[in-house]
Amino acid sequence: MAELASVIANDLANYYEHLAKELHKWVDPLSKEQFWRNPYSYGNSVGHLLLHLTGNLSYYIGARIAETGYVRNRDLEFTEKQRPPKEHVLREFDRTIALVVATIRKQSPGDWTASYTAEREPDARDRFAAFLWCAGHAYHHVGQIVYLSKELGREEPRAASV
Repeated sequence: MAELASVIANDLANYYEHLAKELHKWVDPLSKEQFWRNPYSYGNSVGHLLLHLTGNLSYYIGARIAETGYVRNRDLEFTEKQRPPKEHVLREFDRTIALVVATIRKQSPGDWTASYTAEREPDARDRFAAFLWCAGHAYHHVGQIVYLSKELGREEPRAASV
């Protein structure tokens, strides 16, 4: 069991780090204007998706597993009008990924099956499921960010080729 728990921890931690690298590959070249602009009449900007990813991970893993005390305002993740600097949003995302990875690495073999509850996530009944669901959720939004970044790159020249 300990060996399986170690494989789970290493692979999940590596996966979250991979998602962050992939996200940076597409977001870093965007200008501040592109970061907050949605090229479609539906959906969200890259900036709002990043606020959402940070809030999601900060709540489901930070508050519910690492017990950080994070209080989530999910609606604001999609409606934030202040538009903080891109660098600040990315820094908060990177800190959250570091927290997720550290929390994963702290799990003992028995922690993976520990009971888990959270609002809006009734299907994750243990910690392993919570990490897995959050990884899938993050992957989904990173895919949206890649798509948005490509579209924004068609409209304006990108700072770096991808």
